[in-house]
Amino acid sequence: MIEVILREDVKTLGRAGELVRVKPGYARNFLLPRGLAYEATEGNRKRIAAETRVRTTRGQAEQAEAQRFAATLGAVALTLSSKAGEEGRLFGSITAQDIADALAREGHEVDRRRIELEHPIKSLGDHTVSVRLHPEVHAELRVSVVPE
Repeated sequence: MIEVILREDVKTLGRAGELVRVKPGYARNFLLPRGLAYEATEGNRKRIAAETRVRTTRGQAEQAEAQRFAATLGAVALTLSSKAGEEGRLFGSITAQDIADALAREGHEVDRRRIELEHPIKSLGDHTVSVRLHPEVHAELRVSVVPE
């Protein structure tokens, strides 16, 4: 077993900046060539410490920006129209892409993959949709579906 310092999060191994023990072949053939880890030398420990400081400050700035954008999105109320039957069920459905397009028309660019819909919206009325802006920041968006 040899010690390596992870540069990035590795799903089954650990988080960035951690010192982990792995088999020599795994380090030599997978982690080191892909740039996922450094050998655990004193110079590399200092390098990882510097990278961790930069990553932390960048992460804090991204989180602060995400919180500002979440406050903006929290004030947005979208109204989408769709064809519906007599009992309030839609003939189609409202998907994350439809919500992302409506947000873009309002001037808020959000990737559709960040919109967390458990199932597409299939009924008229008011719905609350969660938008993941950062791993620790979620915004709640109000979506009203009205008949055409």
